[in-house]
Amino acid sequence: MSGTITIRKGLDLPIGGAAEKRLTDARNIASYAVKPTDFVGLTPRLLVEEGDIVTIGDALFCDKNDERIRFTSPVNGCVKAIHRGEKRKLLEVVVEEKANNLPSPNKIDTSSIKEAMLQCGLWTKLRQRPFGTVANPDDMPKAIFVSAFSSVPLAPDYDFAMQGREAYLKKGLEALSQLTKGKVHVSFRPGQKLATQLSSLHFPLSTFTFKGPHPAGNVGTQIAKIDPINKGDIVWTMNVQDVAVLGELVATGVYNPEKVIAVAGPNIKNAHYYRVKTGACLSEIIKAQLLNDSFPKMDTSDNHHESRIISGDILCGTQITSDGFLGAYDDLVSILPEGNYYDFMGWMMPGLRKHSFSRTFLSGFMPKSTFKPLGIDLPRFEHFWRFDTNTHGDERPLVFTGNFERVFPFDIYPTQLIKACLVGDIELMENLGIYEVEPEDFALCEYIDTSKTDIQQIIRDALERLRKEDVG
Repeated sequence: MSGTITIRKGLDLPIGGAAEKRLTDARNIASYAVKPTDFVGLTPRLLVEEGDIVTIGDALFCDKNDERIRFTSPVNGCVKAIHRGEKRKLLEVVVEEKANNLPSPNKIDTSSIKEAMLQCGLWTKLRQRPFGTVANPDDMPKAIFVSAFSSVPLAPDYDFAMQGREAYLKKGLEALSQLTKGKVHVSFRPGQKLATQLSSLHFPLSTFTFKGPHPAGNVGTQIAKIDPINKGDIVWTMNVQDVAVLGELVATGVYNPEKVIAVAGPNIKNAHYYRVKTGACLSEIIKAQLLNDSFPKMDTSDNHHESRIISGDILCGTQITSDGFLGAYDDLVSILPEGNYYDFMGWMMPGLRKHSFSRTFLSGFMPKSTFKPLGIDLPRFEHFWRFDTNTHGDERPLVFTGNFERVFPFDIYPTQLIKACLVGDIELMENLGIYEVEPEDFALCEYIDTSKTDIQQIIRDALERLRKEDVG
């Protein structure tokens, strides 16, 4: 089964600084971390102490509610630190790689795909919808979805990132097909090389091509268009690079948690790709990218701003420190100037270089053809815009303008659903399709919201309430 689906509602942000197709090997990074905070609904039970020696695939902590779900070390080394927050909440377990004089991890028996994934910790990369939790090994999903492209701002090119791993990707998709009675659905963008290379697979696999602006590459959008989730349904999703790790595990019996990440953003030295291991410390990578010697600051055209470092994309990623660690599900690191300044007269100024969806600024009325007289190459017109983290205003009463419906491609009323989540009306939330969405699906709504409301957190809180009541 295959087809082409066009997404007409959405928005591509014209932000410059996408990663160039050059690859640096950064697998020699010394420190790695596994963070319980990356996983929704997890109550961790720590299994190691500082100073313990671990090898790849050894469990660092597990889920108290299901101890089969293990979160494992991505490297051979020593547990360097265990960081806790308020009320001794476990924040991260840091492992320092020490390859010398450590035993090599044993090959994993892959006769049972599920048991092999649980043993090495790869199972935690399978996410379950609704709720966005780690997949329950006892469930049987109606389908598994894999998005082979991303449409987020500064998104990595998976054709480039997956070079040399196409055979493992095929093996991984075939292994996933054994975990569901339904189909494995893989989505591509038009003209993608990976689509051609996977065309020879014959197990229950369906491929779709998605055209249109962001969020066409979001797996939630693809599920909504291919096989929507109703109450009681369960589907699983997995990142395409993690599928290749599964394929290598099946083919060789070796768990090799590596990925290619894009480091991108305006005003950094040389945005490009890095090959790293899962959970890598990003300190040296980020230091090499920032323009200013007073690390971690960066230069801009007018003055010095601190930089904001985000593990993930700029719409729904997680802010980390300059010596922070890559998120468990992330293959993009975004770096933006910090918007810690005030605009003189605010919205009353023309705002020629401010991106405006609602046409608050004059720039909202400027077509692409406007940039030609300014000497800006049309295919690269995004370099004209000045993006930073300034919200240009504080939170204010929630005002619904009808703009959400212009960027939200689901067959759902976003405004009404947000209202239902705010008042906690469970029946209304269910009727409006809460089980179909995740916070990332509302990222564009949050970006264009004139009220500066944290819509993604509203959706997450509502989903957590439903999940806990369901468990109870």
